[in-house]
Amino acid sequence: MVQARGPGSEAGAGSGVACLVGFTTVMVFAVLLVLAMPRPTAVAQELETVRLSEVVRSVFYAPQYVALELGYFADEGLAIELSTAWGAHNGMAALISGSVDIGFFGPEATIYVYNQGAPDPAIGFAQLTQRDGSFFMARGRVENFDWNDVRGRLIVGARKGGVPQMVLEWVLRDKGIVPFQDVGIITHLAFEAAAGAFEGGLGDYVAQFEPAMTHMERAGVGTVVASLGAEAGDITYTVYHARKSFIESRPDLIERFTRAIYRGQLWVQEHSTEEIAAVVAPYFPGMDFDVLVTALERYRSIDAWTPTPVISRDGFARLQEVMMTAGELASSVPFDAVMTNEFAERVVAAGVSP
Repeated sequence: MVQARGPGSEAGAGSGVACLVGFTTVMVFAVLLVLAMPRPTAVAQELETVRLSEVVRSVFYAPQYVALELGYFADEGLAIELSTAWGAHNGMAALISGSVDIGFFGPEATIYVYNQGAPDPAIGFAQLTQRDGSFFMARGRVENFDWNDVRGRLIVGARKGGVPQMVLEWVLRDKGIVPFQDVGIITHLAFEAAAGAFEGGLGDYVAQFEPAMTHMERAGVGTVVASLGAEAGDITYTVYHARKSFIESRPDLIERFTRAIYRGQLWVQEHSTEEIAAVVAPYFPGMDFDVLVTALERYRSIDAWTPTPVISRDGFARLQEVMMTAGELASSVPFDAVMTNEFAERVVAAGVSP
């Protein structure tokens, strides 16, 4: 049901899925195979295509891939055409231009567009992640890490103005380290190029998503020494958005889409990391199964995924605090101006079965 138009995996992904052979028992595979088969209802009905752009391809978004792979969107009469934008700014551009119907990215992009006075602004309607997805890696083998170790060093960061970079700066300040003064930060690299640049010898530290970090760690490039998500705490991090006009004209579609996402969220909560890995593996071709499990477990351990699609008002306020501290936002934007919980709250109240 999914037509993948973006790159299949992050730069620096693993080297093969042969390790599936050793996973638990044959019975588990049989159960998962049945779960992944298209449902008869999805085959019988004519599906409506929805063009979805994801900000990057990462196991950070596992509940989405579960919903896709287990046919939850098809159950709602939706055929998802998935593309990867490789950056919130690219995802927002695709959404505003009408190239896609739904954009999945950080709300910071929505705030920027709102403040620019867009005539048909993007509105967030369902949240998937509640922590920063970046982990912090030191080059080489490190036994005991202290944040003061980064002073005078060089960090391969993210795009200036994006949430991953702003959270990195927030954490550094919280540790008493002034970004760009006490430590150098590279911010000009494309997201998908950063891990490869670090692996090639650039910088002393890197902040990056999984599964690139587990891959580099196993290759002996460096040691994951911290989770920026754990350090920064809860924040409204990645949200599904649509143009205001689209939401007003197709509220039924938005609600069905939200229900499919919620089922994916519930399924992830109720299944083991190994079971999640087996379902989402098709979205990470060429990756060793044990790397995928390790990467997923890292996100699970920091409580990265929201239990429901309801967007957190407190997390949204925290996001704007981070943006203002980074100098990227002059004043806060009202939650209801750019976010809506109408559909998420209705879906959760009605209840669904994963």
